[in-house]
Amino acid sequence: MNILRTIHDVPVFLCAAEGEPIGGERDALDVIGEASYQGARWAVVPAERLDETFFRLSTRVAGDIVQKFANYRLGLVVLGDISRHTAGSSALRDFVRECNRGRQTWFVADADELDERLKG
Repeated sequence: MNILRTIHDVPVFLCAAEGEPIGGERDALDVIGEASYQGARWAVVPAERLDETFFRLSTRVAGDIVQKFANYRLGLVVLGDISRHTAGSSALRDFVRECNRGRQTWFVADADELDERLKG
């Protein structure tokens, strides 16, 4: 079940780990709509909810989804271990590193790392 939680005074929409895969702009819009309706500033999507194509940058799925979140001014957090994806792709490692430098899209390993990022 999706829930809204406040972490360090920041409203965060937490997507459930179970559910349909998020594999494109339409799926992203569903998350954006629900998160925005609830007043969230960030949407947290478990890595296992993302379709495998998200992690293959040549498909452009990741770029399309990230851009959709940016267009709606909603931060995106991918939560969980994605090391099996980054191990085989230097492009994906670079993408993750660049995203984590910004304030729009983060890849975090666990809830503790998310908590730290939201502190300030």
